[in-house]
Amino acid sequence: MKYLTLILTSLLLISCDPKDLQAVLNSMGNVPLSNADIANGLKEALDKGVDQSVKTLSAKNGYYDSVYKILLPQEAQGVIDKLKLIPGFSNLEQEAIKKINQAAEDAASKAGPIFLNAIKQMTFEDVMNILMGEKNAATQYLHKTTYNPLYNEFKPVMVSSLNKFGVLDLWKDAIDQYNSIPFITKVNPDLADHVSTKALVGLFSLIEKKEQGIRTDVSQRTTDLLKKVFAKQD
Repeated sequence: MKYLTLILTSLLLISCDPKDLQAVLNSMGNVPLSNADIANGLKEALDKGVDQSVKTLSAKNGYYDSVYKILLPQEAQGVIDKLKLIPGFSNLEQEAIKKINQAAEDAASKAGPIFLNAIKQMTFEDVMNILMGEKNAATQYLHKTTYNPLYNEFKPVMVSSLNKFGVLDLWKDAIDQYNSIPFITKVNPDLADHVSTKALVGLFSLIEKKEQGIRTDVSQRTTDLLKKVFAKQD
């Protein structure tokens, strides 16, 4: 029986048109992906994208020297303009921006476990919706499932980080000095909220960039499983 099968297969290949022959050869080695393979492949891609994004932004000057650099809130500009001529506050804006980005980099390192937990809880339906969805479907999923936990984690860490780098003391001194100016409308923006929100905007933007890369650039699919899984959406 084994030899008969071999003979029949050989005859089939010999009789094929060259184009059809290549298709037959390809199909003989094309083992269907299981649901588990597809899920594991997508989760591997998400793990990779998230890990790279977190490492990039949590590195020294990860935010500060990137397009994700966090600036002071808009309402702070009035404070800066009024105080920059006062001795001791001439470099307030530059110093504050440097410090809030250091705080964001410090806090970004806490994001990994939250993302990992969301990825682990994905169902096969989630996986297929992401795989066959929009080019930022994975980022949208992570935003929906992790933004609130991330913000709740970031905010207290951000307060701690801002304190660690002396930002809140610097900001408090600036606000106190500003609010002491006669006839000025007093301000006291929530700096930790601003930095937390902007830090997350940058993090999700970078994750989206990584996702689009792996969807559109075959060279970024660095394992056989990634190549097979993402070939389904090409």
